[in-house]
Amino acid sequence: MQYLRTATALLVATVVVVVSANKRDLCADGSTDDNNNWYCQNVTAITYTGVGGSGSYNRVTSMDSNGGGCSSVAKGYSGTLSPLDEEVSLHFRGPLTLKKFAVYTPGGSLGSKRREAHVRRHVHGHGYGHQQVAREAEAAVGDMVTAVINGVAETWVNEWSGQSATPAPVAGSPSSGSLVPPANLPTPSSTSSSATASSSSTSSGSGNTAPSSGGWGRMAFYNASANSSEGLVFLNHNGGTGSGVFDYTYGNSLSYASSDGQNGAASPQILSDCTLPSSSEVVIMSSRKCGANNGACGYYRPGTVAHHGFAGPSKAFIFEFNMPSTGQTAASIYDPVDMPAIWMLNAQIPRTLQYGEAACSCWTSGCGEFDIFEVLAPGDKRAKSTLHGNIAGRDSDFFGRPEGTPIQVATVLHNDNIHIKILDREFNFGADLDAETVADILGTTMVQTNTVSLFALSG
Repeated sequence: MQYLRTATALLVATVVVVVSANKRDLCADGSTDDNNNWYCQNVTAITYTGVGGSGSYNRVTSMDSNGGGCSSVAKGYSGTLSPLDEEVSLHFRGPLTLKKFAVYTPGGSLGSKRREAHVRRHVHGHGYGHQQVAREAEAAVGDMVTAVINGVAETWVNEWSGQSATPAPVAGSPSSGSLVPPANLPTPSSTSSSATASSSSTSSGSGNTAPSSGGWGRMAFYNASANSSEGLVFLNHNGGTGSGVFDYTYGNSLSYASSDGQNGAASPQILSDCTLPSSSEVVIMSSRKCGANNGACGYYRPGTVAHHGFAGPSKAFIFEFNMPSTGQTAASIYDPVDMPAIWMLNAQIPRTLQYGEAACSCWTSGCGEFDIFEVLAPGDKRAKSTLHGNIAGRDSDFFGRPEGTPIQVATVLHNDNIHIKILDREFNFGADLDAETVADILGTTMVQTNTVSLFALSG
């Protein structure tokens, strides 16, 4: 049964944040400090309000793999979700079993044929067996595009300009930090990163306009049990094995992920119906390749596997997953054992350097990260959410870790707010997300209750 629909009247209404007169900040009902991470109440929905704003971050423009160091320029941004209205990537750290995943955007769908042809790859004899991608021509809006896809010639009008809708870890995110060369190279010394915590906030928020008409189209989809996917690609940090690159300056770049998510691969593989171990991180990005460096995706690390992320000021990500516990303990605070997580990054971060020298990533200067469902200590039964950037904060209310039966979670970015909701009815992951369903998710997560937490970032 599809997720419960609400009355059509909700479609044109303005969803107003409602905090009951007698409902206090949920932390007033009790809180616990575990190693500087505050936990208040177990909830089924969390909404961050006042997410976007105006500012700038440092966009990487070059990387020197010989001498090290990176160059950057200031990039301005402005908008209700900025800078997370730009392209984002989705990241998954084990132990985690991803059963289904879908991306929806207003008016979008895979049926619009915003696709790219597979680019012929040429293997060169140098390097570590990685393949270099022939540069593809950037078609202008309105151009007719012809490509052979799965042996069939298809023609369509190009509708995509290559630009985001608006101009424009890593601390607090999962990190292994170590440089892992291919098997035929010696292992260099490792680096590490640490996480910081933020304090709890009062529960209040700003208004949110529900979608006025039309459904949201499915731009990407994955079904583990059917071994099928469309519109997306699975990557990881094993560059130099099968695809991508490795060097001792920056370590491993992005690579295509093997079907078990634990190794690199020469070409895109569908993630099997498996449980990712604690040591594995899988990245989901769009199946559209970036094309020429400094083109539609901006600058990316030379030799990396470069794909577009998921852009737009309104977008929804639906997950079905569980996070089974292994019972393992960590050897150090930098060893994320039995600490599963789901988070999103500005897609520029993994395309340059997700782990390593700060100057080679836009993360430090505020290009954006949102931790959706993150376990912060080995074996912990609670998962937190956190926004990192020039506007930042962490809600102290938490979700229960789904160790057994998979749960379905919606994360909707819309109109200056980020909504996370554990769905209480089965979602069918259909080709369209009707406007009533979107409005219901937004509306039921903007009213604070004992199980809905509102976290105001500004305003």
